[in-house]
Amino acid sequence: MTTNTTTDNHSSYDVIIVGAGIIGPTLSVALADQGKSVLVVERDLSEPNRIVGELMQPGGLKALKALGFESAIKDIDSIPVNGYEIIYHGNPINLPYTIDPVTGKREEGRSFHHGRFVMKLREKMLATPGVTVLEAIVTDINRDEDSGRITGVTVKNPKSGSIESYTSKVTVIADGTTSKFRKDFIARKPIVKSNFVGMVLTDADMPNPHHGHVILGDHAPILVYQIGTHETRILCDVRGAGPLPSISSGAMKEYLLENVLPNMPESLQPSVKLAIYEGKFRTMPNQFLPSTNPADAPDGLILLGDAWNMRHPLTGGGMTVALNDVVLLAKHLAPVTDLGDWPTVSDHLHDFYWERKNLGSVVNILAQALYSLFAADNSNLQILQRGCFEYFKRGGLCVDEPISLLSGILPRPMVLVMHFFAVALYAIRCNFYEKGLVGAPIAFIQAFTALYTATIVILPFMLHELK
Repeated sequence: MTTNTTTDNHSSYDVIIVGAGIIGPTLSVALADQGKSVLVVERDLSEPNRIVGELMQPGGLKALKALGFESAIKDIDSIPVNGYEIIYHGNPINLPYTIDPVTGKREEGRSFHHGRFVMKLREKMLATPGVTVLEAIVTDINRDEDSGRITGVTVKNPKSGSIESYTSKVTVIADGTTSKFRKDFIARKPIVKSNFVGMVLTDADMPNPHHGHVILGDHAPILVYQIGTHETRILCDVRGAGPLPSISSGAMKEYLLENVLPNMPESLQPSVKLAIYEGKFRTMPNQFLPSTNPADAPDGLILLGDAWNMRHPLTGGGMTVALNDVVLLAKHLAPVTDLGDWPTVSDHLHDFYWERKNLGSVVNILAQALYSLFAADNSNLQILQRGCFEYFKRGGLCVDEPISLLSGILPRPMVLVMHFFAVALYAIRCNFYEKGLVGAPIAFIQAFTALYTATIVILPFMLHELK
């Protein structure tokens, strides 16, 4: 909820940031380096324990370095990631990251324990002059009674129970996927496409070390990547937004034994079986939420991160989008000497919003479209899924540009659209070859239905992102 206030608050800042996950620490330091005073309010500063936010694409790593946070991936047992291994009905194909033309080295991502990474971000935030960090629960987003402008926050100290109010020229809401305040400022509700069931494998024998693994077949997609020397994350997708199999009754264990274990590569089966019988399951909904124009929010308010924009985590693009947003927002706010001058701030937010579309729209559209293809819950999507695998087997630009889009280093939406429909057309061609002369009439009909399916998969997301 929001609350109205016209009273002077306890203390004033240029910026108040609600949340200290990925956005809070990085944005607070970037703004403090510009001479702006920042208050970060986080309800719990202990190490978080999440099952996503563990794989950072090369584009995210570049943004992290640009923000001066490269040290955050050091001393946390992070694992270099050199690309992806797609295993389709037991057949593997390697999709390596491309070579950086400047350094001559292969692009690199990182995977890690999410909580360790966040604590390193917070460590730098806590050591930065100009940043004040408060562990408290934000109870209200305050606004001026007359103008409606957001003026700051009211917080409750969880230990003492005391209530305090703080004022700011700009308030940033970045409190994550389960945002407490999103509904007050965004009418659209997140759409749940599926759920992940997560486990940690111990000393797993990875088919291709230092790669993210996507396992495809007649089952829902399975994602596997190493997060430490001895720990590997497995995320098992469960299609639909309906109730998950019960963990307490043992139904979840039976589901995973029947639907996941038999489809795993042989080298991974022992560690997966052990993890299933250990029963330490974590679940989370996979949500889609297109970004809204900052002009739609009240004066004085900015929404960022998963509180503002979400996509399916299958492609691991969330942190890349978030960190790139921080880089761009800090750049656009740097020339603003008075954040209280909202018309000027609003002009810069408009420029930020449209500049972020280059990368943000690519990652968002790709995440949703690829999930539709990889989940493939009907015959037309299965044709497209098979065509996608065959397309990757062609190599060259058929791999280099798609993996560059996925890794966040090729922020060109039209290149994404071109490859998506190239995959669709190639899938139709492959289907004709597979059906042969006898099945040609069926393949002819399927050419139209598959192309129509491809269009309705990508078009809604394109329209969302172009707004």
